[in-house]
Amino acid sequence: MDASCSGRHREAVRLLRRGSALANSIDPADPGTRAEWLVTRIRLLSTLAALTAEATGPTAGLAGLAQVRQLVEHVVDPLERAELWASVEHNRGLLLFNAGFFEDALLVFDSALEHGERRLAAGDPVPALVEPVVKTLWSKGAAHTRLGAIGPARQVLTRAVTLATEHGLLSRAADASHALGLLDLRIGDVPAALRRYEHSERSYREQDFDVPVLLNMHRAQALMAAGLVDEAGSQLDGALPALRAERGITRNLADVELYRAVAAYMTGDLALAREMASSARRRMRRWGCETCVANATLIGLRVDTVRALRSGRVHRSLPTRVLAFADRLPAPRLAEQAAQARMLAARLEIRRGDVDAAAGVLERVPRPGKLTPIDQRMLRRLCRAELAAARGGRAAALTEIRAGLVDLDHVRNRMGGLELLSGTALHGRELTELAVHLVLDGGNARQLFSWLERTRAQTYRYEPLTRVDDPELAERIAEVRGLVQSIHQAEHHGHPTAALRSRHAERLREANRLGWHTGRWGRPRPVAGLAEVMARLGDRALVSYASSEDSLVAVVVVDSGVRLVRLGSADAAAESARMLNADLNALAPDHLPDALVRVMTASARKQADRLDAQLVRPLAELIGGRELVVVPTGALYAVPWGVLPTLHARPAVVAPSATAWLAADRAESHAGERAEERTVLVRGPGLPAAVGEIDKLGAHYSTATLMSGGGAAVAEVLSALDGAEIAHLAAHGVHEPENALFSRLELSDGPLYAHEITGLAKPPRHVVLAACELALNRIRPGDEPLGFASALLASGAQTVIAPLSRVGDQACAAAMDDYHRRLAAGARPAVALADAIAVDPMRRPFVCLGSGRG
Repeated sequence: MDASCSGRHREAVRLLRRGSALANSIDPADPGTRAEWLVTRIRLLSTLAALTAEATGPTAGLAGLAQVRQLVEHVVDPLERAELWASVEHNRGLLLFNAGFFEDALLVFDSALEHGERRLAAGDPVPALVEPVVKTLWSKGAAHTRLGAIGPARQVLTRAVTLATEHGLLSRAADASHALGLLDLRIGDVPAALRRYEHSERSYREQDFDVPVLLNMHRAQALMAAGLVDEAGSQLDGALPALRAERGITRNLADVELYRAVAAYMTGDLALAREMASSARRRMRRWGCETCVANATLIGLRVDTVRALRSGRVHRSLPTRVLAFADRLPAPRLAEQAAQARMLAARLEIRRGDVDAAAGVLERVPRPGKLTPIDQRMLRRLCRAELAAARGGRAAALTEIRAGLVDLDHVRNRMGGLELLSGTALHGRELTELAVHLVLDGGNARQLFSWLERTRAQTYRYEPLTRVDDPELAERIAEVRGLVQSIHQAEHHGHPTAALRSRHAERLREANRLGWHTGRWGRPRPVAGLAEVMARLGDRALVSYASSEDSLVAVVVVDSGVRLVRLGSADAAAESARMLNADLNALAPDHLPDALVRVMTASARKQADRLDAQLVRPLAELIGGRELVVVPTGALYAVPWGVLPTLHARPAVVAPSATAWLAADRAESHAGERAEERTVLVRGPGLPAAVGEIDKLGAHYSTATLMSGGGAAVAEVLSALDGAEIAHLAAHGVHEPENALFSRLELSDGPLYAHEITGLAKPPRHVVLAACELALNRIRPGDEPLGFASALLASGAQTVIAPLSRVGDQACAAAMDDYHRRLAAGARPAVALADAIAVDPMRRPFVCLGSGRG
């Protein structure tokens, strides 16, 4: 057993065979000794059958267990017989489960539970008797999970946690909690899964147990699903040394290396991706998992393809090698991997200029089915669009891109929450880049505006709706999501999928019948049309920036006109934005030496002038002195626009897209629907005195709720924020650079996560984030901005005031006092902020996000 648990399977089998041979060499006559001898033989042979199945397949293992079942019949003691039946049936159920016969496995697990609970009922439920029952409940929950039966799975696993906890089996309770986390991840509830994993890890550590490697791997999976790829990579990096030290656990090490390769590929660390994929492939070969070997090989080929496409030099041998790999894969089991490889080869042939060869390869890629993963669908659309563009068919290429984005919309419409919805931008990244490149080449400003709105900031196209009130519908949605994962797992292991596909279709029909049209995030809004944007702008001007390769442009909408202005190098603007942000950070502390202040101020002004000259002055004749709506792109989200000389004291709002701005601006007209206009002022722990003076800010309002100390706890603050008109949050913040929903504010009893605010029935309409750098300062592909402010806007807040870089304590306090004084006097947020910034622009790098009207 020790050798088996350490991954030394050959040694374990050798020891079990020696033990079995030794037992068979004797034939005790004494009844008591004979009974003990028989039980020992049964335990040896049962464990041997289970381990044999891992090496030779389930048939041999099941045959071995059939012999063991005959021996169990000869056990005289009924309680001992029940205990043995429970153990043997548990092993038999596991063999059926691993072979993909989940329904048969459930029946056998039920038999094991029946015998195990009979044994428990007959005497004191000591931990040694409870533990096998908990393990079987855990296995039964896994079988229900694979069948997409989410409710029964949760019920069984919860019972396992409860039973294990009641009898002091805390490590087994942690195991079952871990399994519940897998269930949460399967249905798309990433925050719940991460909470489960954290709870399990804490429990293992409190008992001085090693944290299981699989827990770290599954946590990494959850982090990757949430878009937290860097953090996932760190988790996996932490697990690798321990696994390498235990030479026997080849399979777990290979799995972790494969996930690490995927994470590295997603973050652009191509060298590490290739290294990890190669190592995983070697280990998987020794283990014999053909699907895993193919997946690892495919990561390596993706790395080679990206490198070749970026360099523009594609050697003929590379597409030949990719196609040879695809042709070797067995169909239909690895048809998906073969299709992905052929699409890589097609892209390489297009870059080489051999469009006929590329077309021939693409003809061998089958049309996607209903369960084809979205990244594979997008890759096929990208290949077809690139092929059309290479043949000079610009319109045909845009048609393919449009169809691909429609496919992506269908996936978004069924996402389980904002954290997954925002992550889908990754899948359409290259499609949208190609679209902007093609349209920009045409020079049509109206068409470019339309495509920019179609491709950027998709998160904001959805109305906030985070709860499914119908329990039956929620159950069906969870089952549909779980079954998709089950089908992919079955395909991975070469198990039959017909029954799972049938069950998926049935559950999907039931979910649609119950009204599932958009999942848990809400109804999709239409993309903003140019005419409605013009009508809403009035006397304001909208400037939407875009880039393709190193070309930066602005689409300017004023009155009934649209103009395209070319602004030079996108890389130069990004570098100036980065340097300005660095200078403002250095200038932030309150008590810097005068000489240093002069130097840093001069440097910041130099970068601000450069940005002003490149981004704003070329638009001067078009925008005049109008208030601005600015839609940045990429690194320009880090620009505090009020710092640029041309925009000093000019009201301006920043929005992730014209569609997002339009939704926020329209929502202002419904502000009067709230029963009361409440102002909530919150002070978190550990703030400097100046920043924490919320009572001073409260003096600007006739009524205001002040929350500080123990009263500023998470639950109380969330309750106060629900339905508030204005919320001022002065608290230390932690920005999660990869996903807005995991950014947090530190309150008296712990962190308030952004994803908790997305669950409010009526998020505060106007939010001020003070003393924290939590605005839109990291961008996903597709210009999906992230930050605490981003989550607030996507959840229904109309206006958010936040700094884009560090702010000194005294400067922050003074800026907020000026802002709230003007706001309470009746100024619109954008106007009040412009006035407050103009007092000291370099030390007040705040921006107005969203609408800025009310």
